[in-house]
Amino acid sequence: MAEMNFDYTEESIRSLDWREHIRLRPGMYIGKLGDGSSPDDGIYVLVKEVIDNCIDEHTMGYGKHVDITIQGKTVTIRDYGRGIPLGKVVDVVSKINTGAKYDSKAFQKSVGLNGVGTKAVNALSTYFKVDSFREGKVKTAEFEKGVLIKEHKEAKSTEDNGTLITFIPDETVFKNFHFIHEYLDNQLWNYCYLNAGLVINLNGKRYVSKNGLLDLLTRKTNPDELRYPVIHLKGDDIEVALSHNNDYGEDLFSFVNGQYTTQGGTHQQAFREAYVKTIRDFFKKDYEAADIRQSIVAAISVRVQEPVFESQTKTKLGSQTVYEGGPSMKNFVQDFLSRELDNFLHRNSQIAESLKKRIEQSERERKELAGIKKLANERAKKANLHNKKLRDCHVHLNEEPPAKNKDAFIEQQNNSTIFITEGDSASGSITKARNVETQAVFSLRGKPLNSYGLTKKIVYENEEFNLLQHALNIEDGLEGLRYNNIVIATDADVDGMHIRLLIMTFFLQFFPDLVKRGHVHILETPLFRVRDKKETIYCYDESEKQAAIKKLGGKPEITRFKGLGEISPEEFERFIAADMRLQPVILEQGEHIQQLLEYYMGKNTQQRQEFIIDNLRVELDLVEETLTR
Repeated sequence: MAEMNFDYTEESIRSLDWREHIRLRPGMYIGKLGDGSSPDDGIYVLVKEVIDNCIDEHTMGYGKHVDITIQGKTVTIRDYGRGIPLGKVVDVVSKINTGAKYDSKAFQKSVGLNGVGTKAVNALSTYFKVDSFREGKVKTAEFEKGVLIKEHKEAKSTEDNGTLITFIPDETVFKNFHFIHEYLDNQLWNYCYLNAGLVINLNGKRYVSKNGLLDLLTRKTNPDELRYPVIHLKGDDIEVALSHNNDYGEDLFSFVNGQYTTQGGTHQQAFREAYVKTIRDFFKKDYEAADIRQSIVAAISVRVQEPVFESQTKTKLGSQTVYEGGPSMKNFVQDFLSRELDNFLHRNSQIAESLKKRIEQSERERKELAGIKKLANERAKKANLHNKKLRDCHVHLNEEPPAKNKDAFIEQQNNSTIFITEGDSASGSITKARNVETQAVFSLRGKPLNSYGLTKKIVYENEEFNLLQHALNIEDGLEGLRYNNIVIATDADVDGMHIRLLIMTFFLQFFPDLVKRGHVHILETPLFRVRDKKETIYCYDESEKQAAIKKLGGKPEITRFKGLGEISPEEFERFIAADMRLQPVILEQGEHIQQLLEYYMGKNTQQRQEFIIDNLRVELDLVEETLTR
């Protein structure tokens, strides 16, 4: 082996400044980058980091409303708090370890404790502007990619106290990004649920909540699908709302100091355990934990002094105690539920009886499944040893990050993806083109079964469904989910659309939390390739094709892709790498899952028949419409 000549000297050591470090490793600060098609993509984290500062001001008693404007790719956020001290405006948004949140007296239960938030937004924006209004004066500073380009002198102002931040995310970091209204909508509602009375305005729409987590569950559920009215309990530094419906799994929303912890943490686990113990003690029966929590929909919010999170994006709480020297998180939540929930159930015997019936229904369903579940799991275990359907990747969402390079590993976990595709040719192209570190492929054999109206028994009886369930590791809930992104990759023809619907039906019927939590996406692949000798342009619809033809001029070569198998692995690589376009599967608030499935996947429902008849357009109609354009 040839000897490598590498001098390890003082010149080998390089120190990055704050801006370079954030831009070199953005995932350490904002999680996955993405294009906005996932709710945890970086552009929403940028918005959140700025709003978090507004919320902290509100929590301290300053500023009752926040105004947000998002026009195209420009974000403007105005709070009416105290404003940044004018002499420190530049430092606060451009110097790491600078901020008021290190003073625990000022921000004892703040969301952002590390003074990084707005600096990350600044460094990852092509343009960033801060205006601080304070006691009749204004101080303004402008930046490009974290570099100060203009610091304005203090000037007089008639504006109310507060801070105005304007930024444009950097398109070289967030490629082809766009904001999806539903994700922003959820983000802002969560702020309002956790800060009763706070008013947020987004592009003229007003968000405000009077009843906290009760409003959250009311919005997230359908009253006619709940087994009993929402139980709403409040105490010092803790609030809980819960009910049961008829969906499978557990639907839990957890919050710390106003921060939505999408990956849970010590407070969510404490709630799961404390709820089970309280129910067992109340009914004096040793119910299975899974039966007690099956079909639960609940939200818990706690306030913690100096919270410890497992990553900069603050999506998983690691704090073991509520405050230094105080009770453990487990005991704190347990004491609250054993007192408040127990009292509530004693006072509301009808609700207690409904809850008991729901638990006993889950118990019966579990026992009915026990036999077939055991056989199916044995078959799946054998199949996993030589599972030809799954080409797995190396990094999975449910793995414990190593101590070394932890942040880089978490960044890979956020990007972990499984493509569900049809046929050998399509799965072959994706398999050859994928990133083996973070992208897995699961191959379907033909069209899967229409699972609408079937019980969970079919998940175990159907080999394909059972193997998919095991590949995702979601049999016992989302805590063990192996991939952050589940991408349905089918042809854009009628058969491909049908397979897409059948897979979505499977998820909505048996694992609705996957959709509700934004894990399920549709892969968009180009319909056309337009090229000449100098340039190749891939187009996703007719309008993009026409624009490409106009751009190239002359008579470019146009290829129409009919299926995924027609796209070479070399071409496919760009469609599932940096330029991947994903269409998120979004369940609108208040949507009745069972009604939705019945309409689209039921057997010739009357509503669907009437819609088709009313909207049927024959060829002659289309010709006449074309001629009149």
